[in-house]
Amino acid sequence: MDIRNWNDYLNTDIECNCGKTHRCDIDKIIIEEGAISKLSEIIMSGFYHNTCVVCDSTTEEAAGRLVYQELRSNLIQFEPIILRDKEPIADEKSIGDILVHIAPKCDLIIAVGSGTINDLCKFISYKMGIDYIIVATAPSMDGYASNVSALIVNHLKCTYEVGRPKAIIADTNILAEAPFAMITAGVGDILGKYVCLADWKLSNIVTGEYYCCFVEALVRDSLEMVVAAISKINERDKDAITAIMEALVLSGIAMSYIGNSRPASGSEHHLSHFWELSFLQSNRPCALHGTKVAVGTVIALKLYERLNVNSFRCDCLSAPNFNEEKWKESINKVYGLAAKEVIELEESVHKNSNDEVQLRRDAIYKHSNEIHMLIDKLPDSEEIKQLLDSIFAPYLPKQIQVDDELVSNAILYAKELRNRYGILQLLFDIDELEKFALYN
Repeated sequence: MDIRNWNDYLNTDIECNCGKTHRCDIDKIIIEEGAISKLSEIIMSGFYHNTCVVCDSTTEEAAGRLVYQELRSNLIQFEPIILRDKEPIADEKSIGDILVHIAPKCDLIIAVGSGTINDLCKFISYKMGIDYIIVATAPSMDGYASNVSALIVNHLKCTYEVGRPKAIIADTNILAEAPFAMITAGVGDILGKYVCLADWKLSNIVTGEYYCCFVEALVRDSLEMVVAAISKINERDKDAITAIMEALVLSGIAMSYIGNSRPASGSEHHLSHFWELSFLQSNRPCALHGTKVAVGTVIALKLYERLNVNSFRCDCLSAPNFNEEKWKESINKVYGLAAKEVIELEESVHKNSNDEVQLRRDAIYKHSNEIHMLIDKLPDSEEIKQLLDSIFAPYLPKQIQVDDELVSNAILYAKELRNRYGILQLLFDIDELEKFALYN
């Protein structure tokens, strides 16, 4: 089922009312049954001579062998690179593993996988100055079409602005057979857009950050597509799976249009990243990215809901009093090996400084009615919980082994991962963050 004509979104300059020119340079997006059969044609049209196919052991079974068969049947030579970790991590080690085995003259990487494989190959292809094609194995995250790569570097989750795939190949037969948790993770990643769009607009109101209504509308479209498809997901209905994948790709295009992840990543992602770092440092397996985002979405919506008409009476607050030394002690405690980079970020941007907080307080007080109108448009957290529960997806922290202390620490400190304004920084600004961190 082809819902969208992707040519309307690709390789075209869009002169926008926001003042920017939007563009997404991806040659082909193919989301259909048997999509892998189109792969050889794309490769031959690009005149590539040295192709590498990157998989892990799981994605090789899911789609890698079909890719090998397709290439061999068309006499396209390639070198397979298989990451042997059962669940590889997008970090320096995995980057090194690929670079050790990649041919020096490789001019095309075919990535077979979803989040981790896509992030790794996107980053490496950008650094090597070569093209890559992603063959998706699950509708699990929205990074396929984006120009950003999320990697763990120096124990910290970092987002790098890189390139885009030459093509996205998504065989709906394969997507529909993905582990069900990966399908629901894709739903969770999209449901998180309720929060990130609110955060983005909030930042526009409070800090004057750039905002684009056109890009916002694209992300809203992706939300509507997924919500409409949810009732058929449990059946692995092909049309519903296609809708999820198309929504994820559309969200990635929205990111590409403005050059970063702002339209698709807000406080719900910060919570998710904080938990991921904590689990990695304690050498514990954690839930899928989109699954954590879904739980973070419910929490962030509840934080928004707890704000009331008196929350923004910044004229009644005592003067800002940021204790940097005490803050650094807390950061070293909760971030561990990643603390150095977090502290360096604050020392660079001073988002918590008294002067910056006071400037934002003035804006919050001035625009309090507009902020309340924004909050009133958000869905109820119970509504999102019901949607997630209907597809047997986690919506409570304890369902993903996140305890009360980790929830509280995430609410208090996840905002320090990025210089990106949202509900968590707002609560800090109005002296409510510690109270709201007593989450239940």
